Amino acid sequence: MKRLRRSTRDKGPRMVLDSESASASSDPDAQIDDMDTDPDTSEEECMSRRGWSPISTSEGMDSEEEKPLDLAWRSKNGKIFWQPTNSVSANYNRPDMLLKPGPTHYAVSRVYELSDSFDLFITEEIFAIITNCTNLYGRRKDPQWQDLDGTTIRAYIGLLLLAGVYRSRGEAIRSLWDAEMGRHIFRATMPSKQFQLISSMLRFDDPRSRSQRGDGDKLAAIRELWDEWTEQLPRVFNPGKHVCVDEQLLAFRGRCHFRQYMPKKPSKYGMKIWATCDVQTSYAWKLLVYTGRVANSPVEKQQGQRVVLEMTEGLTGVTVTCDNFFTSYDLGTELLQRQNTLVGTIRKNRAELPPELLKVQTRAPLSSLFAFTENHTLVSYVPKRGKNVLLLSTKHRGPEISNHVKKKPQIILDYNRCKGGVDTMDAMIATYSCRRKSKRWPLTLFFNILDVSAVNAFIVWTAIDPTWNHGKSNKRRLFLQELGKKLVMPHMSRRQHLPQSPGATRLVLQARTSLADRDGGSFAHATDTPATPASRRQCVFCSTRKVCCCTCIKCGKNVCKEHYRTICSSCFH
Repeated sequence: MKRLRRSTRDKGPRMVLDSESASASSDPDAQIDDMDTDPDTSEEECMSRRGWSPISTSEGMDSEEEKPLDLAWRSKNGKIFWQPTNSVSANYNRPDMLLKPGPTHYAVSRVYELSDSFDLFITEEIFAIITNCTNLYGRRKDPQWQDLDGTTIRAYIGLLLLAGVYRSRGEAIRSLWDAEMGRHIFRATMPSKQFQLISSMLRFDDPRSRSQRGDGDKLAAIRELWDEWTEQLPRVFNPGKHVCVDEQLLAFRGRCHFRQYMPKKPSKYGMKIWATCDVQTSYAWKLLVYTGRVANSPVEKQQGQRVVLEMTEGLTGVTVTCDNFFTSYDLGTELLQRQNTLVGTIRKNRAELPPELLKVQTRAPLSSLFAFTENHTLVSYVPKRGKNVLLLSTKHRGPEISNHVKKKPQIILDYNRCKGGVDTMDAMIATYSCRRKSKRWPLTLFFNILDVSAVNAFIVWTAIDPTWNHGKSNKRRLFLQELGKKLVMPHMSRRQHLPQSPGATRLVLQARTSLADRDGGSFAHATDTPATPASRRQCVFCSTRKVCCCTCIKCGKNVCKEHYRTICSSCFH
């Protein structure tokens, strides 16, 4: 047997192996022999035969940390020691959740009908902000501006939601209001010019005091509304045991000081929003717009850790799932102090990883290699030759591997099951989105607020009333369609002039009838089905004999707009 020889260049206690021992220790699949029981064999020689190297205290290890002799791998930064077995792993008992999953008592006590769930997010305070700021801006821009009220703003939002339901968010306004090709509900709610005017005048703050209020805040143009809205998200719904933290890219190519370029995203350009979603329902529990580095610092270290800790503040007893941008050893430690666990992929250039988990040349496909500390578990999975997948978990404490053909570790299975919380929310929004093309980023962000509120309202409503449209596969479409109608109905019923198209007129009269039935009143001169307009003829009341196509629904006479009511002037008297 060749004896160990000490290197003359190494003055520390680290041992240098000969060629045979070095080649044997480099093989991760090599079997470890039992320690020589010969009493004459020194401790250093026994460790050398195993392939271990004792660590000097001068290299960053305290004397108390030098006692264990079975330390296997040392991290690249030299501060963490990983072992190939879970003998050092401590048992983790999940603490009880402080918040009961599902709608809160605040939400349940305020939801009586479908539209109430949407009002939990777009509150009266938000409607007041939009109405006051829009009227203030409209008075300065248009001398003939007529102030809007909350009913008109609700009708405007309802039309946006209905455009998303009909997959018409990219369709021109003229096409939506077309008498033949458009939808009757758009013409029945308001004229197209009024809709365009509201879209151009819609504001969320006073631009004159923005510099004073903002004080460098890049989100000052919509800050008050955004803060009021985000405060409602955790107040309405509590997430379950699994939450997902990820980023959402809101597509926008206009001028914006915090616009991001993300080449791997389909839109590539837009506003980045950090999001925390419940895994089971995809409820958006917390959102945060990324406006740049904190305090304008040139370099922000550990940004992913800061974001996750901020986005999960207030949660206890949950498992946080995130991707390799956020996952780190220190993040898992911080979450454990808050009684939360972490599961996520981790980048290969992290300094807390041991080099042994990065070697994949000699490993067989579908093989897994684990590394453990007291509270952390690393797994290196090789799905195919030459490729390595690394995950970090503070929830799993053992080397569990599934019996499936691919032999995936349990950590990967749990990660795949929980990683799509935010992506599912984006998919739900994209299906029936109300976003319209705009060059103003506050308006684009406001459209996203409406989309997220509609998704959250659907989740809250179905949780409170599980029997609503039970068994139907298009429940969300039916929810948005009914929500849009409830928002436009009050404004539709108070229109002074009826639209010219018969279908739109029918909807207005139905809205008036339903509102009268609900309020206990009646419209004696209104019927559910108006008469079909005749051909263009002269008005029977005008001295100038104006040509018109509108007719009285009672006697059928042709009348112009000046003499046109629900019924003509003579029949009315």
